[in-house]
Amino acid sequence: MNKVKIHFLGASGTVTGSKFYLETPEQNILVDCGVFQGLKELRELNWQALPIDVSKVDCVLLTHGHLDHTGYLPRLVKEGFKGEIVGTSPTLSIAAIIMRDSAKIHIEEAKKANEEGYSKHSPALPYYDEKDVEKTVGMFKHAEKDEWLSLSENIRFRFKYNGHIIGATFIELDVFGKIFVFSGDIGRSEDLLLYPPDRPEWADYLFLESTYGNKLHPEENLEDIFVNLINKTINSRGNLIIPSFAVERLQSLMYLLWKMYKENKIPNIPIFIDSPMGNNVLSVFESHPQWHKLSSKEYNAMCDHFNIISSYGDTWKTIDDPRPKVVIAGSGMVTGGRVLTYLKQMVDRSSTTVLLVGYQAEGTRGRQLLEGAHEIKLFGTYKPVKATIHHLESLSAHADQGELLLWLQGIKNIPEKIFLIHGEPTALDALRVKIKDTLGWQVHVPHLEEVIELSI
Repeated sequence: MNKVKIHFLGASGTVTGSKFYLETPEQNILVDCGVFQGLKELRELNWQALPIDVSKVDCVLLTHGHLDHTGYLPRLVKEGFKGEIVGTSPTLSIAAIIMRDSAKIHIEEAKKANEEGYSKHSPALPYYDEKDVEKTVGMFKHAEKDEWLSLSENIRFRFKYNGHIIGATFIELDVFGKIFVFSGDIGRSEDLLLYPPDRPEWADYLFLESTYGNKLHPEENLEDIFVNLINKTINSRGNLIIPSFAVERLQSLMYLLWKMYKENKIPNIPIFIDSPMGNNVLSVFESHPQWHKLSSKEYNAMCDHFNIISSYGDTWKTIDDPRPKVVIAGSGMVTGGRVLTYLKQMVDRSSTTVLLVGYQAEGTRGRQLLEGAHEIKLFGTYKPVKATIHHLESLSAHADQGELLLWLQGIKNIPEKIFLIHGEPTALDALRVKIKDTLGWQVHVPHLEEVIELSI
């Protein structure tokens, strides 16, 4: 009998901060290594050392490149991790882009806080810097999808295509003959750019994301919505600001708007892409055509249609440009990035429209706007919200409840236990009840820092 200890170090009872640590007789494995986002009490957890001996972690397996799955890696290295960080090639490319961007933002925010004196810390220090990131990237090891790779005599794993974002996978981990499946973030059955996710066929222990565990995505006519918003923007001589995740969401928006222009459904309104990280992610699409639906011809034609901004000086030129325009800028939940500069200048104008696309986590500015906040805090200053706020859910990169249940239907056995992760409490509980009622499977909702021991 072998003992396996599972430590739920993140994304447990909440959506962000994915970290799941398996102590086994042969290997100690960390699945994902993300930061917490949203509520201050969660973000403060990022600064605390992990409740494990990091020097004993043998390897990190990454489901995909998003910040809430990879953003803690440089801190892990600072805390003494010396093993390998394994993911698919596009996942590692995305993770490197996101961590480098994150380091720059941390450095800029610390500098700004010190100059303007709005930090409680003196001096304010960055969470990590570029040197930390480059040391971390040096530990990356890429793996092909669908291939079993051995970690030790009785432990092996493989990555399986999962939609969601380019490079994303779920992980099948064979530990002494028992299959542990980590869902990562599951993509949509129908996606503008990506193929439908593969589905696991066997799972003894399943770690299942629940971001939309209590919801079905609405049937929305995206083209009609964009036609109306763009016409309104032109008529009011205003600005349509779309906070966007740099990975996948930005590329999907670009594809949709380019396709609509090509089909004469929208006029040639200037569209600015202000996301340095998003620009880098576009190159990952170019380098890994087998991971998405776009041909190289379509990719190049799409990119040529937009005004792609690289320098911060051009951000200000765009703000000062008097023409009606569309601005797509990071970040998607309005937690950082260039979109904050646009909102600081424009959120107090009635001619501005803000279109939120996708999930807005609790405690983020995006959620505040979504819930009708009369003001938001930007760079230490409160700005009144006079802009019109719209929300699109059908562009979400996450499977909804129906798609999650469809994903489960490929499993031929009855899992010994399902652990619901990566969801807010109402979503977790709704999906728990749904799985219990429809499939009769045993479901557990772990709490943060819970430790469960299995005998296998």
